[in-house]
Amino acid sequence: MGDLIPLFPLGTPLFPGIVLPLQIFEPRYRRLMRDLLAHPEAGDRRFFGVVAIRQGWEVERVAPAEALYDIGCTARVQAVRPQSDGGFRIVTVGGERFRVLDVVVGDDPPYLQAEVEWLADEEAAEEAAGDTDGLAVPGTAETAPPCDDGLDDVVASVARGSLELLTRGVRDLFTRYVAEVSDLGSGGDGDRGGGDRGGAGEPTVDAETTVLLDAVSDDPAALSYLVASAALLTTEDRQALLAESATRRRLALEARLLRRELTLLQTLGAVPVPLQQFATPMTVN
Repeated sequence: MGDLIPLFPLGTPLFPGIVLPLQIFEPRYRRLMRDLLAHPEAGDRRFFGVVAIRQGWEVERVAPAEALYDIGCTARVQAVRPQSDGGFRIVTVGGERFRVLDVVVGDDPPYLQAEVEWLADEEAAEEAAGDTDGLAVPGTAETAPPCDDGLDDVVASVARGSLELLTRGVRDLFTRYVAEVSDLGSGGDGDRGGGDRGGAGEPTVDAETTVLLDAVSDDPAALSYLVASAALLTTEDRQALLAESATRRRLALEARLLRRELTLLQTLGAVPVPLQQFATPMTVN
């Protein structure tokens, strides 16, 4: 048996550290907010689990366990503003990742709940990079074997260097990607060869993105979650990034995804539109 937590299905996953504002208007989620507000403000129970919807838009009309992805992230309530109509405007921040073991459907409470197991916290920088597969030990022709005492420091150094290079690479790719999307979204015809703008040699991004990148510049895990949440990726791609527990492997996957997206942007000259924008209400037909 895992911990029982309330669920809030959305069209896209939430990531740790990412701010998620929501407007609560459905009766079942108004009840959820009242239940959460009944917990002490100083406690740690004012949260719900966000899980992405795998298929359909009305989860209760299909088997919830099949309609939802199995990896989610808690949304911890930071601010609540009750509305005159009985709804709420809230601000949440992504917290801990979890795996859904079972979905519980009932009349009281009216919202979905899930039994979950908590996924391991992100490793320290050395451990996140310490997936030594493919890392070469300096002065040898072979990749690193399982660490012996004499190799611990060497492998850790190689791993840290690998993570730093990977972090810089993803930051540079994301900067180029944001500039490309911004240029195409504004209808510009800027040079799409490698991300240069106006011959300046550097991609230009908006001030908000620059501030966000600067804020996570020293935190590879935070950078990886920022990229995962901000890039115009499919739900499947984002879900794969959320499910990845090692920062180094998540960044490596993001590097591949960003190169793919840059190639598509530069080839097609169009910004992708999230599939949710084409969603229409379900009918009896």
